[in-house]
Amino acid sequence: MTKTFLLVQLDSEGAPYSEVAELLEDIGFRPETEGYDFLYEWGRPATVQETLDLADRIQETLRGKRVGFRIESTEE
Repeated sequence: MTKTFLLVQLDSEGAPYSEVAELLEDIGFRPETEGYDFLYEWGRPATVQETLDLADRIQETLRGKRVGFRIESTEE
């Protein structure tokens, strides 16, 4: 099963964290407390292309919010 972890970096001139969290939850992420800010659980193995598509979706969702992000996907 693939899990994708997301770490966000906020800009003091950007969107508030609560707004960013809501946007990310709307696309399927849930808050995470151990080392990353959010987690996306695929429920199955995901392909490289699917994880790239998810990264594109994150970028589109956060466009204009002045938020940087880093993702990491793992298989368990």
